[in-house]
Amino acid sequence: MKFDTPDFSKPPVLALVIPCYNESEALPITAPVLFGILDRLAASGQIDGASYILCIDDGSRDNTWQVIGELHARDPRLKGITLAHNRGHQFALLAGLMEVIDRCDAAISLDADLQDDPEAIAGMIEEYHKGKEVVFGVRSSRQTDTRFKRNTAHAFYSFQKMMGLETVYDHADYRLMSNRALKVLAEYGETNIFLRGIVPQIGFDTAVVKYERNPRVAGESKYPLSKMLSLSIDGITSFSARPMRWIFFIGMLSFAATLIVTVYVLISNFFLHRANAGWTSIMLSIWGLGSLILMSIGIVGEYIGKIFAEVKHRPRFTVKDTVW
Repeated sequence: MKFDTPDFSKPPVLALVIPCYNESEALPITAPVLFGILDRLAASGQIDGASYILCIDDGSRDNTWQVIGELHARDPRLKGITLAHNRGHQFALLAGLMEVIDRCDAAISLDADLQDDPEAIAGMIEEYHKGKEVVFGVRSSRQTDTRFKRNTAHAFYSFQKMMGLETVYDHADYRLMSNRALKVLAEYGETNIFLRGIVPQIGFDTAVVKYERNPRVAGESKYPLSKMLSLSIDGITSFSARPMRWIFFIGMLSFAATLIVTVYVLISNFFLHRANAGWTSIMLSIWGLGSLILMSIGIVGEYIGKIFAEVKHRPRFTVKDTVW
């Protein structure tokens, strides 16, 4: 499907799309900072004065939705939608992007905690005016992370690449997308959402803006190691069949080893007469092959689960209420 090329010469109506889960402490700090950036960019003619912020309440357990309503009452440029129940960061972000698709020329997604430096927004807009339709915010370093977080993050990126998943290194979900890129994103109808894998496939001209990651302005991190691992598995199984191909090759190697062992056993038994009880080798074989079988079933089951979710065609999210 063909969509109209954006007019990069005019100031775009910019939507800042912010998924929120239990961010009642952070939003009152975040909103004024982002309003200041919008005002500055509008004053310099880089964006349209009608630019705004959209917060998506992802079924928060605190009073995040109430805070969004209060911030909207103070400044209508802050809009809000709330989902009927918690769907997770990727679905909340997608819900926000689809909400603004007909109400902006470009959208920038970022988190409510301001860890992704909001000053990089100006750099993204600059790249947009150069004709870039997807601009990735990429961390310039991970010096602010703990050694454990830094090593596990790099391990995840390396593992994803090894498994055939193409993502932008050190990029999370801080990015600019033009209206045309958003419309292409809307064409991706899968239930299993991994935007970090989908967006690089959209195409068009892209750019990278680097930034330093800041500490959270308030609240606690919503992405512990368990969620990072789960997101990585979702991404790999949604975009690559390589793990199942590896199962096949491991099976071929196991079969080759079995043939070698069979020849050795037959020669030892019928020609060399050196047959032993072999308790150790039998036990190791049982446990080793049993573990491989269980792991293989688990990997195949992960893919079957993805197929199961896709074929039901259930709604990916449900918007409960809006303030606009």
